Amino acid sequence: MSNKRSNSFRQAILQGNRRLCSKALLEETGLSLSQRLIRHVAYETLPREIDRKWYYDSYTCCPPPWFMITITIVEVAFFLYNGVVLDRFVLQVSHPLYLKNALLYHPQLRAQAWRYLTYIFMHAGIEHLGLNVVLQLLVGVPLEMVHGAARISFVYVAGVVAGSLAVSVADMRAPVVGSSGGVYALVSAHLANIVMNWSGMKCQFKLLRMAVALICMSFEFGRAVWLRFHPSAYPPCPHPSFMAHLGGVMVGITLGVVILRNYEQRLQDQTLWWIFLSIYVIFVLFAIFWNIFAYSLLDLKLPPPP
Repeated sequence: MSNKRSNSFRQAILQGNRRLCSKALLEETGLSLSQRLIRHVAYETLPREIDRKWYYDSYTCCPPPWFMITITIVEVAFFLYNGVVLDRFVLQVSHPLYLKNALLYHPQLRAQAWRYLTYIFMHAGIEHLGLNVVLQLLVGVPLEMVHGAARISFVYVAGVVAGSLAVSVADMRAPVVGSSGGVYALVSAHLANIVMNWSGMKCQFKLLRMAVALICMSFEFGRAVWLRFHPSAYPPCPHPSFMAHLGGVMVGITLGVVILRNYEQRLQDQTLWWIFLSIYVIFVLFAIFWNIFAYSLLDLKLPPPP
């Protein structure tokens, strides 16, 4: 993350750019298919023309956007495996053996720390997996091509962890599954970056596409809320919580926005980065202590372990 342009270097580039009368990337002709793809990604994600030119000139596709593609392949593979084992692909979460999986987060098993992360490989059903996969490929892959795997994986994983911790604090009796925490962190950061740089973003039909993205996110969130309060197939344990979505959104509009707004700049030079990172760390520490002490102090009646 630190191998980026400093503020002084960026100012020098900006001053040099003012002296040049080069035409915009959109006016370039005779580009190959790969060059047009790189130009398209630049206009989809970057608000400043100088950053778009910098990205276009320096991008080599080495390494490729491996993180989002790998995560997606693993999620689909686990879903297909569970579908075969459970003999169910729609609403897998209603199967009586679903909660016995060692990957999902369950409040009775919250001491098993890996569950706060590995729950992303379990999905409620094909309708849950499908929307998450589409969003993280359409949004996550272009963002990783521009900002790199280190930054985008940080936002994604931070959203995933914040999602499970938010469930453990705000919806203490519920399990959680799905990659919505990470997906919502990326999509929320991208949408917020577009709104904050509206005049500079030159992506086509941005208002319509933002509306479609918000409708898809709202549909998925509404499905999660409905499922949470729908009568459980295995009482007294409720269906998975929807709080992970909100945890991901909070990461996206804080840490995610700072990362996306500072293309090729060192994050340690940004005051907001340290502020939001400190808030995130404080939340994580608070949630850890909450999980250690609050459940016993509140004398909460949890569902039996699977």
